[in-house]
Parts: sequence; C-alpha cells; structure tokens
Amino acid sequence: MNLFPITKASNNVIMNEKIKPLENVAIIGAGTMGTLIALLAAYNNYNVRIYDINNLAFKQAIDKLRKEAKTKNIKTFIPLDGWDKALRNIEESRTLEDTVKKADLVIEAVPEKLEIKREIIQKIGKSSTPSTIIASNSSSIPISRLEEASGHPENCLNIHFYLGAKMADLMGGSKTLPEVYEKGVRWVRSLNFYPLKVKKEILGFCYNRVWRAIKREVLYMWANNFVDFRDIDRAYMLISGGTSGPFGAMDAVGLDVIYDIEMVYYKESGDERDKPPIKLKEMIDRGELGIKTGKGFYKYPNPEYIDPDFLNPFK
Repeated sequence: MNLFPITKASNNVIMNEKIKPLENVAIIGAGTMGTLIALLAAYNNYNVRIYDINNLAFKQAIDKLRKEAKTKNIKTFIPLDGWDKALRNIEESRTLEDTVKKADLVIEAVPEKLEIKREIIQKIGKSSTPSTIIASNSSSIPISRLEEASGHPENCLNIHFYLGAKMADLMGGSKTLPEVYEKGVRWVRSLNFYPLKVKKEILGFCYNRVWRAIKREVLYMWANNFVDFRDIDRAYMLISGGTSGPFGAMDAVGLDVIYDIEMVYYKESGDERDKPPIKLKEMIDRGELGIKTGKGFYKYPNPEYIDPDFLNPFK
C-alpha cells in the first residue's frame, strides 16, 4: 500500500535477473510514482528518460522525496547513498516525442483518468517504435481500455507498482503478445521486484483489488462514524506489524488519487455502495490531500501513528 518505505516482508524478495531484457526505459509523468519508478529503473542500470508537462515536476519530486527520507529516517527501496548514481542514469526530456522515440519500454504514470491516459497512450504510440512495449502504471484501469489508442495493442500491458512492498501487478490486454508479457515479467524481476501475474483481465488487478476492498470498508466505517479512523489503523498495525494503517496509507498515496480510483470502480459497477463517501470529497475540496499537502487524515510531517504511544493501550 505505502509508496515509499520498505516493509519488513519486502526485504525477503531476492529475484534480480542478471541479464536485462531491455535497455532504454521512458517514463511519462514525473509525479511521485513516475519519479520513483524512474529512480528504481535507473538504480538497476537502465537508461531512463522522463517527461512531464511541468518542467519542474521531476526536480520538485526528487527534492521532496529526498527530504522526506532524511527527515523521517525512512529506509527506502533505494539506499539514499545510491540516489546520485541513479540520477546519473536519468535524462529529463522537454517533449514526450523525444522521450519515447528510442525507448524499449514506456510507462505512463499520469493521473488516474481514462481520457487523459488514452490521450497519452495515443501520443506514445505515434512517437515510439513499432516494437516498443507500452505499459500503464494505472492503479485500476485495465490496459484493454487504452490499448487501441496506442496503434500497437499487441505491445501493451499493465505494470502497476507497489513500491513499498517491492512488487508489481502485470496484466495483458486483449491482444498482448505472450513474448511482450514475458519481457515485462523479466523486467520487473530484474528490478528485484516480485511480479504478480494476473492470468485474465480483472479491474484492479491482483493486490490492488484486495486493497480496494479494504479501502471501501474502512472509508464506509469512518464516513458513517462507526469507528474512529485511528482505531482502524491501530487494529491494522497491531495485526500486520506494519508502520501505518489504511488511513495512513491513503494519506501517502494522496486522497485525490484515492478518490479517482474509487470512482473508477463506482463507474464500472454503478453500485452506490462503491461510490466514495461525500466526506472524502469534502476533505479533497478543502485541500486536505494527505502527505503532499501536510494534512489528510493525519497531520504531517509528524503523524500520530509514528508516535510509539499510538499503540499504547494505556494512553
């Protein structure tokens, strides 16, 4: 769930393949996720180009992530002393076309809105080579809803990262070639991440669908005042041994992102029970988006759940 810190369980994953399945990786979107994926690929000796419509986005993301890692003493999936090495393998581009023209793999990490992703996928398809693998890091949208826009649906797949847990969903579309899918699996393994292979299309992929069920239930409990969100997080932390609970994790992702993802599920089912609560939308409208704005369910940079007394039954 968490985007940034390494969890205890994730340290056990050792799968790095010595032979790289490709060389050049392009990232479209230099928000938190796009930047972290770029760092991960570059740290593992891939040549990386990154583009964002905001020319300052990548630098701002790097500065923010580095500061958070240092001030919060977070153990990241890339050691802090390895960030400079990774950054030397990353080149910022001024146009999308230049970013993708020589790429073996392009990953879009733009906002979780179907039309935006289709527009970006279309541009990638027009500017990349016919053999370029085009992947979406969408948290929920199946690649089959984007693939035709690329002009090369046989080269498209979902690769959705869980950076805090060192794993990634992989799911093909309606025309994805087996060799394209397998190359995606090998690439994820080469990053020392575990590939969660989804055998047939399902909204939300593998773990994100499990996480989505948790989100829906805890948001319902909070919005209807059944349980204080802190106690839900305490219960989750006590059972899992994790460093935060569902509400802390949603703050890390960004509540605006959470809302957009939940709306994808709601639009798919039409079931009112799948609609994110109004209280969540009210928080977003107030600018309470989580870590990135300093306030969500918790206040940052020192949220309650990092205090040792948060799990003290006598406090």
